[in-house]
Amino acid sequence: MDEPRRTVVANEPEAAVALEGATRAPGSRGSLGPVALVVAGALSVQFGAAIAVLLMPRAGALGVVTLRLVLAALVLLVVCRPSLRGHSRADWGTVVAFGAAMAAMNVLFYQAVDRIPLGAAVTFEVLGPLALSVIVSRRPVNLVWAGLALAGVVLLSGGGFDRLDPVGALFALSAGAMWATYIVFSARTGRRFPQADGLALAMAVGAVLSLPLGIAEAGSKLIVPSTLGLGLAVAVMSSVLPYTLELLALRRLPAPTFAVLMSLEPAIAATAGFLVLHQALSALDALAIALVIAASMGAVRTQMAGKTA
Repeated sequence: MDEPRRTVVANEPEAAVALEGATRAPGSRGSLGPVALVVAGALSVQFGAAIAVLLMPRAGALGVVTLRLVLAALVLLVVCRPSLRGHSRADWGTVVAFGAAMAAMNVLFYQAVDRIPLGAAVTFEVLGPLALSVIVSRRPVNLVWAGLALAGVVLLSGGGFDRLDPVGALFALSAGAMWATYIVFSARTGRRFPQADGLALAMAVGAVLSLPLGIAEAGSKLIVPSTLGLGLAVAVMSSVLPYTLELLALRRLPAPTFAVLMSLEPAIAATAGFLVLHQALSALDALAIALVIAASMGAVRTQMAGKTA
């Protein structure tokens, strides 16, 4: 939903160039090891999102966003210890924009999963990067992938969102739009700051921006020990752990393979929703999610084929 690893999924030119440079090590080839790391990271993200849904009755959607961003920021700041000196005004402008996009994406996504099933929310959210991929590519075949994605959305909505809360669906689509924005600033931040320093600083910006919203909704509930414990679990599972796993994987895994694996997130989210939240999928829902996954994979493959042609 809201991770730097998502950069490659959309195939936005800046993001793709930045990530390809980081992933092309001499003689690097995909293998079970890095693939397993990426899949483990995706499982961690989506099961962390499922735990976040369980936490919402205690702290509300905005409270959960605040707990996740604040606690993840604290962990990353302690681990990365980013320097606050030696950065230009443009550097800080980029990291602030990255943090703002991160906060907005999280707020919108958690508002969505508070209203509609997790699998449906992630499926709608994926449309943001998918649309960006189609827009930046001039290859006619991308119209096929766009059509597949549209068919999946129509099926998932029951022909008119009659089976889903329309406000929740709108929040998920808006989160997808912010995901596309996030992709651009994630790549720019990665080029301006060493290692994960920019990520840690952007996470801190997102935490500061979300804090007033969380306090307004949850107040003192945010510091209840059991709530803090669950919030820390969400922060670690949805941010810290997947970042670490995927950083290791990206040193050995080709960018196209990574992108295709990320296209599986709606299915992983649906599985987490079923196992943790008991959100069962109908055959129609499963088909809809499969169509969006196929569209995302097709768009990734087409974009990568265009770069190597």
